[in-house]
Amino acid sequence: MTQQVPSTEPELAGVRNFRDVGGLPTVDGRRVRHGVLFRSGHLAHATEDDAAFLSSLGLHTIFDFRNAADQKLEGPDVELPGVRNLNLPLSDPADGAEFWKMVRDGDLDQLRAILADGKGANRMIASYRMIIKERTAEHSRVLRSLAEDSVPALMHCAAGKDRAGLSVAVTLLAVGVERDAIVEDYLKSNAKHRRYKVHRSSTSASAYSPEVMELLDPLFDARAEYLAAAFETIDETWGGVPAYLEQGLGITPETRERLRERLLD
Repeated sequence: MTQQVPSTEPELAGVRNFRDVGGLPTVDGRRVRHGVLFRSGHLAHATEDDAAFLSSLGLHTIFDFRNAADQKLEGPDVELPGVRNLNLPLSDPADGAEFWKMVRDGDLDQLRAILADGKGANRMIASYRMIIKERTAEHSRVLRSLAEDSVPALMHCAAGKDRAGLSVAVTLLAVGVERDAIVEDYLKSNAKHRRYKVHRSSTSASAYSPEVMELLDPLFDARAEYLAAAFETIDETWGGVPAYLEQGLGITPETRERLRERLLD
């Protein structure tokens, strides 16, 4: 049975993984307001109709978490009149450029060497932990911007799953959304119509073989264990969300309250 995409989540022709995170519940009984926080994959291939839809959302700011290597591969975002585009790379292209080149170009033996036996999933877990620990300045800027004036906002990276997923998760934690609800929203990126399209350079018969796709799955899946690693890193490093926000990100209780006013019903 084909999954129906709700009318509030249009299946955009050139933008993957778009959705409004409105409606998610907080621990104190409130909900995220609809129409203030959106997430998606990159906007580089947005069609005219896609751009018209995105323009209709009244966006203030687009947060683009891609690095220069991503932008070179996919292209810059389409420009939306009157919308600020803020690029805050959450990954260093020097760390991953060679790895992703092997993913796109590598033969089966290379892919087995870097991804088999749990290596792919372990790499993703390590990446999530690193972003939480080392990208505090970027996440602080996101939260401060949202508290000041940057809503409605759209957050995206390449697939809209990992870097954008973490930034959305941090934002939702800051306003008190239940962790289970954050995970449930994150896992929606696994829906077939939302998943990032894997582009393999090889034209050989094995380029999209079942074994290759199984090896690549950990990189393109949204897995609860990945987000759990991020939450564990917050708890282990700072002792919980309040200390992470105050000590790690420099977000005061007053800024958190402004965030709640802007993002919650």
